[in-house]
Amino acid sequence: MANATDTKPTETTRRDFLMLATGAAGAVGLGAVVVPLVSQLAPDAQTVAAGAPIDLDLAPIAEGQAIKLFWRGKLIFVRHRTKKEIDEARAVNVATLPDPQPDQARVKQGHEQFLVVYGNCTHLGCVPLGNAPGDPKGDFDGWFCPCHGSHYDSSGRIRKGPAPLNLPIPPYAFSADTKIRIG
Repeated sequence: MANATDTKPTETTRRDFLMLATGAAGAVGLGAVVVPLVSQLAPDAQTVAAGAPIDLDLAPIAEGQAIKLFWRGKLIFVRHRTKKEIDEARAVNVATLPDPQPDQARVKQGHEQFLVVYGNCTHLGCVPLGNAPGDPKGDFDGWFCPCHGSHYDSSGRIRKGPAPLNLPIPPYAFSADTKIRIG
């Protein structure tokens, strides 16, 4: 009978260890399931940042180059215009435009070389071409919407085609000579 009492503490210790190990493995497994489920309920980082203003450094944008970016789920074109593009845009008789607006009203004073506009055609919301090298820029050195043939000039004004309005201007301000905040 002495043997039964000698083995009982060993069995109890082994059983306690197995219970503790099983409980720990179960807790880790439960955590592995619960953590992704709970983190899935949090909004995506892009969603959180989507409504916030964005800062953009214009210095890397070469003269004659345009870039695309998204703000609040909308496409924005930022174009560093050449002196020739600015001069051509200013030489246009505004009275001949479908949506008359002078170039000076579409850019910030003192920063005429940078044009910031929403990047969707005002006809049916297509994305006009003219930002990438080799893209057709239309008849007026700006943007061309291949879907229905709308042509915009380097100031984002509608010049030809079915689009009724100029490319809209998002809210933005210069925070430094080559830095803007959109929103």
